[in-house]
Amino acid sequence: MNSSQSYLSKLLTDVSADLDAAATADLIAGVAAAPAGLDPQAWHALVAAAPSRDLRHVLDAQLADARALDHGLGIAPAPPVRVENLRAELKRQGLDGFIIPRSDEHQGEYVAQHSERLAWVTGLTASAGLAIVMINAAAVFVDGRYILQAEAQVNGEIFERCHLIDEPATDWIADNLFKGGKLGYDPWLLTPAQVSRYSAVCKQAGGALVPVSKNPVDAVWNNRPPPPLAPVWRLNEEFTGETVAAKRRRIADDLLEAGEDAALLSAPDSIAWLLNVRGGDVPYTPYALSFAIIHADASVDWYVDSRKLMPDARALADNEIRLLQPDNLGPTLDDLGKAGKTVRLDPATAPAWVANRLKDAAANIGRGEDPCQLAKAKKNSVQMDGMRDAHIRDGAAVTRFLAWLDAQTVGPDLTEIHVADQLESFRRVNDHFQGLSFTTISASGPNGAIVHYRVTPETDRMLGDGELFLVDSGAQYLDGTTDITRTIAIGTPTSEMRRHWTLVLKGHIALAEARFPPGTSGSQLDVLARHALWTEGLDYDHGTGHGVGSFLSVHEGPHRITKAANQVGLEPGMVVSNEPGFYKTDAYGIRIENLVAVIKLPRPDGADRDVYGFESLTLAPLDRNLVDLSLLSKWEIDWVDRYHVRVRHAVGPLVDSATRSWLVGATAPLRS
Repeated sequence: MNSSQSYLSKLLTDVSADLDAAATADLIAGVAAAPAGLDPQAWHALVAAAPSRDLRHVLDAQLADARALDHGLGIAPAPPVRVENLRAELKRQGLDGFIIPRSDEHQGEYVAQHSERLAWVTGLTASAGLAIVMINAAAVFVDGRYILQAEAQVNGEIFERCHLIDEPATDWIADNLFKGGKLGYDPWLLTPAQVSRYSAVCKQAGGALVPVSKNPVDAVWNNRPPPPLAPVWRLNEEFTGETVAAKRRRIADDLLEAGEDAALLSAPDSIAWLLNVRGGDVPYTPYALSFAIIHADASVDWYVDSRKLMPDARALADNEIRLLQPDNLGPTLDDLGKAGKTVRLDPATAPAWVANRLKDAAANIGRGEDPCQLAKAKKNSVQMDGMRDAHIRDGAAVTRFLAWLDAQTVGPDLTEIHVADQLESFRRVNDHFQGLSFTTISASGPNGAIVHYRVTPETDRMLGDGELFLVDSGAQYLDGTTDITRTIAIGTPTSEMRRHWTLVLKGHIALAEARFPPGTSGSQLDVLARHALWTEGLDYDHGTGHGVGSFLSVHEGPHRITKAANQVGLEPGMVVSNEPGFYKTDAYGIRIENLVAVIKLPRPDGADRDVYGFESLTLAPLDRNLVDLSLLSKWEIDWVDRYHVRVRHAVGPLVDSATRSWLVGATAPLRS
């Protein structure tokens, strides 16, 4: 033991810590592998209940050292040697290829550094994508949001860059897997549905899809970060509006009605909702990576690394909530199978490893949706009140930002990064602020045409006079999650810009004012947001709306508004985005996004069924300089004016006098 470890051991002994120096070093490595939290010292409580000042100093110093380690991420394109080493490992394992999804064991949108295999191999930092590396070929697959990003970040001499829809991975496998070839996959990273699809195409090609026990990427990624260990804590009922016991009973009743004995929960946001806990293992989404099994008697087995549990989360343990280490999941699945139990598994989200383990244990597998997802999506009255409050405070921050931006002079200091940082600074002073809900899309001019553009020091661009600036941003608050997009004219916009912006606005209004009966899905409403663009031969290559959590994921299911088939009916309490757009490559991007809540409206006279509609939650001005009045009907003009009155009355009292004066002009009637 060196002198620094000896000193740490002494400090740990002085405060009667449960961890020794070696265990503390492992914990620090895990904390370093998680995003930095809002409170940079909150994790100290994982080491000792009352750490001394000297211990805090040593812990912070060691954490800084751990965060300074180079894990090989953030390099785009990735060095070619990584693919060379991976191919050598494939040969050692007797494989002819390997599937590398951008996912972890939980199929979430955001993954920890530990699971950034796709980025490490290819350089691609998109939030969705897939790579397949064969011995003599390789390809990366992304949807329309990330085509331009893939061209910039992925080495085209090594990887074919394919559109996930137009050139699906299954077609590529059929063309590149030879007869007798073995395409490997990690059963923790693919779902049963994905395995079935890839297995079928491999069989058609005369080859086979085979699971691996050791991920070959992990075998060659020598400096890979450990699993993250961010603190896990309880969220009070003043924000959740329902007790853990009540939620467990509700879900258990659902299982009993379906004739099932248990359900596997692999989605961390489901577990966070069910147990009223929050964490920080991945960026932007306040949950802990873990698994759980809820039984029909309403008891829960929670498979979580106990090292990251704060005292209030650890206190959840009782006869009905059992805390277990993650490696106990397999034996529990075996026991359920031996007992002849029926276990619900969501084939679209659970890892294939779990399905295989249950199958080998002869369990009865009930295939159905995660029982927490729909319940979580329908916010209760406490959560909805919190969402409204959070959006008013957030709207005030965005309004302050818009007023600030309007007062700036175009110049070398007014860049995408500077503007994004300024917007975050306005949000940070809000009550209950916990961080951003995703990386701010701060895109000027042609960068706005990249749907999910992420500014870097290399791409940072000055906002230009006569250009459009698109800013898509959001925040996490204890009482809600926000997501808003505004497109702003810098200087004088062209008539084409105004026309396209107004067509997008028309779609936004049409969806915001939709009236529909119970059972209507978002897919049935999607055309409303696109119709104005379609009449001009235009469209956008992304969904119109995604569900949003309550201090959880900014992108949640099971509901959404999209061209793709979605059978989930929109119900009161659901929150969803309304974000049509238009993108002109190499010129500009336009998107107008508000979050809306599904509400029940008064039933009209003579109606034979209920009527649902939307309440706009997001409150911040639209850019009047981009309105082409000739394209708007009186009804649409009235909608904008009414919306701006709401904005002025709601956020005006929360902003400074200078911003309030600006707001009066920004929300003036369109015909004034």
